[in-house]
Amino acid sequence: LAENNEIISNIRDSVINLSESVKDGQKNPEAINFSQGSISELFPSASVLPAVDSEDCLFASKSRNHGSGVQMLDVYDILPFDNPDGGVWKQGFDITYNENEWNSEPLQVFVVPHSHNDPGWLKTFEDYFRDQTQHILNNMVIKLQEDNRRKFIWSEISYFSKWWDGIDSQKKDAVKRLIKDGQFEIVTGGWVMPDEASPHYFSLIDQMIEGHQWLEKNLGVKPKSGWAVDPFGHSPTMAYLLKRAGFSNMLIQRVHYSVKKHFATQKTLEFFWRQNWDLGSSTDILCHMMPFYSYDVPHTCGPDPKICCQFDFKRLPGGRVSCPWRVPPEAIHAGNVQHRAWMILDQYRKKSKLFRTKVLLAPLGDDFRYAESSEWDQQYQNYQKLFDYMNSQPEWHVKAQFGTLSDYFEALRKESNVGEKSSNSFFPVLSGDFFTYADRDHHYWSGYFTSRPFYKRLDRVLESYLRAAEILYSMALVQSSKSEKMSVFPSVDNYKLLTEARRNLGLFQHHDAITGTSKDWVVVDYGTRLFHSIMNLKRVIIDSAHILILKDKGAYNYDMYLLIYNPMEQERLSVVSVNVNSPRVKVLSPLGKPVAVQISAVWDGATTVSHEAYEKINTKEDGKNHQMKVEFAWYGTTSNRDKSGAYLFLPDGDAKPYIFTDPPTIRVAHGRIFSEVVCFFHHVTHTMRLYKVQGLEGQSLEVSNIVDIRGEYNRELAMRISSDINSQNRFYTDLNGYQIQPRLTMSKLPLQANIYPMTTMAYIQDVGIRLTLHSAQSLGVASLKNGQLEVILDRRLMQDDNRGLGQGVQDNKITANIFRFLLERRHGTEVNEEKAPVSFPSLLSHMTSSFLNHPVIPMSTYADAGVPEMLNTFSPLVSSMPCDMHIVNLRTIQSKVNIEPSDEATLILHRKGFDCRFSNRDIGLLCSSTQGKIKVHKLFNKFRVESLTPASLSLMHSPLDTRNISEISMSSMEINTFRIRLR
Repeated sequence: LAENNEIISNIRDSVINLSESVKDGQKNPEAINFSQGSISELFPSASVLPAVDSEDCLFASKSRNHGSGVQMLDVYDILPFDNPDGGVWKQGFDITYNENEWNSEPLQVFVVPHSHNDPGWLKTFEDYFRDQTQHILNNMVIKLQEDNRRKFIWSEISYFSKWWDGIDSQKKDAVKRLIKDGQFEIVTGGWVMPDEASPHYFSLIDQMIEGHQWLEKNLGVKPKSGWAVDPFGHSPTMAYLLKRAGFSNMLIQRVHYSVKKHFATQKTLEFFWRQNWDLGSSTDILCHMMPFYSYDVPHTCGPDPKICCQFDFKRLPGGRVSCPWRVPPEAIHAGNVQHRAWMILDQYRKKSKLFRTKVLLAPLGDDFRYAESSEWDQQYQNYQKLFDYMNSQPEWHVKAQFGTLSDYFEALRKESNVGEKSSNSFFPVLSGDFFTYADRDHHYWSGYFTSRPFYKRLDRVLESYLRAAEILYSMALVQSSKSEKMSVFPSVDNYKLLTEARRNLGLFQHHDAITGTSKDWVVVDYGTRLFHSIMNLKRVIIDSAHILILKDKGAYNYDMYLLIYNPMEQERLSVVSVNVNSPRVKVLSPLGKPVAVQISAVWDGATTVSHEAYEKINTKEDGKNHQMKVEFAWYGTTSNRDKSGAYLFLPDGDAKPYIFTDPPTIRVAHGRIFSEVVCFFHHVTHTMRLYKVQGLEGQSLEVSNIVDIRGEYNRELAMRISSDINSQNRFYTDLNGYQIQPRLTMSKLPLQANIYPMTTMAYIQDVGIRLTLHSAQSLGVASLKNGQLEVILDRRLMQDDNRGLGQGVQDNKITANIFRFLLERRHGTEVNEEKAPVSFPSLLSHMTSSFLNHPVIPMSTYADAGVPEMLNTFSPLVSSMPCDMHIVNLRTIQSKVNIEPSDEATLILHRKGFDCRFSNRDIGLLCSSTQGKIKVHKLFNKFRVESLTPASLSLMHSPLDTRNISEISMSSMEINTFRIRLR
């Protein structure tokens, strides 16, 4: 523990150092840009407008005016959110049927055995693998081979790959055979089953690629159905990513019980999920929502858990698990098979009444099930007897069997005549998301949007390092293959470090990891992995930068080199912050010209005292003053039996103002590059910093908090921004840093239901102004009063909230949170459009978010260490990419054999959707927009593109006529993947 604590405090220091060292912005353009004079082209004078193509503005206005099918915002509007007792199905209603409904068309039942394996929760990933998971998979190979009617599905590749590496070739062949014969199916096939609220889309895609690439290399398998039974609420971003990866179907489970009941009455539990912004139907994916409380056996065979529990044969008397309804299962034999088969058929029929077809899905499994050989026998043998009996009774009109998830979806599509191509009108179309989740009563799962915020921040630091390292490594690899001298580049070692970092980041996207809902020591295990990978990636970045910057001629005699890497695809004027050990410092550009610097003290504590700080923000364009204040507030937890914990937020009413007995110490610093005010409160050090620089960095206010609530008892700290914006109960939060979801604060719901996840931004607006809170970490956010935004910074809770974790949240760390406030004038807006189901950030807002999440990376080397000669600058891109184009990643693909790099990389691009109706005078954008078109040969400056071919998102599929393309063309909001070879 001592060692772990030391590691954790190192992590903390490095995050605080990082957050200190990555403040962005810059005075003179010349000093920062050394590429082929492109800044002078971009900056003939400061007032030049970036050329945004007017065509590019149409996307946002079109998608505002179209609507289709079921909108989740409307569903929330009409639902009463009452909670009447529904009988045996507590949160539903009584289901009745007529016995001869199946006479013309029999009921087809697919029982799908599964085992939900959390890669860390109550035990660490390694401990679960050793104690449970390896046995489950070992038994799977044996037991499925005993009877070819048996089926099983698996989703987490993190576990599967670890198991695969330890088994012999005989077993491997058996697995491949079981897959080929359709007995064993990999569903989703990501590294983990990720949370859908906190992860950024970069990590969601990355863990998907890691799983799919592993499957392709080791099994030659391409999953086609998504299976997400445990994430705490569901995001349409995930639906989009699955669709882009080539999936046809998906399944979700944890959705608000009132929504499930409403969908059950409407028979809309199966629907085509379509993106809010989709003008056609290209994003539609068939989605099945499970109707009942849980994915365990009592809640999956039908509406009555007391009956279904009797068909979970692991709970036979004498075992370790029993039925809480006090009626145990009975083993099936000739004497009871008729009665028992009839009982479960009655449940199957009732459940099928909630759907539109005569095809029924009945999952059969639970957490870490099927670990013992005896359990396989209990479940499979008893169910087979039930199936055999049912299927032999022609007047029952049923065909029941084991199936995989895809067996079910194939039968469903056949029955409903939904082709792979046509979204016909048999199933409804739905748009929107499924947050915030409640599983019963007022138990809303909005606490986990913030729980363990230290690690939510660390996740994003690793993410930006991983992206930077991937891109630099991919280019260094090409560079090193060009000449003999470069063969020193440790390409294989670095590729191993990259792979480990991808997997550590992937593991952390798991729905008990980034969510902050694991045991303390499991959290430490995740944190240690994240920290080691950050350290390893620094190594990769330095090695790669070294190769790229080397040169053969000319010598410099500076005392020290400061090398700065901008990981964005945009040129930027950025403030770079580095610690030096002397106040007498000058910085020279490669051409020997001085660069503007500001020397600021590094403070050990607070020193000077001043008075209360108030603030106003002026919009530059018209100099108008906008009242705005920032304050802190405390939430407590209820005095009821059920209290807040890692998952749930159950406050004791509205937040109480943050009161301090002594006035805070306030330190004000002025400088030529930035000025700041730092307020030292007992629980938070709050900094407001304004950059006085041209370009983007000067457009928004940087706000950082260093939060420490380690001495508190059942309290949560919130930061609240109040303004004079007339937001009218509407606010907007992003989903996974990918898209914006409009929100409505509803008085009919409890306070905790009005908290939503924010990954990178949230905003409020009225006709004339928009205020955006940009965030460098995922947290819970709300707008509880007109003109307000509030964000929950940290929570310390002394008890468990009865969701299985068995502990509170008491491992709080000193946590740095970084934000930017951006105030923008809106033009040409109409009042009625505020009700549109879609909204987009401005280009400035997108760019601010990117710069906040991808800070420049400073590296230094001492000259006396015999530094070889270096290039002035290395600019791989010919010029800035179009403003709305983001390079998500440039990721070297693994070679077919071992963990080594191949000569191919994945280029992932995202074209962002943006709203043009904001001032874009003098906002410091150094790019233009080009209707989503990029000429491939004009992309790279130091490299030649040897080949560029389109692929599906995670590289599983390539178009049939795969050929080299010379121009990339993308629609707004699209994420596209290409295979690229550089020379």
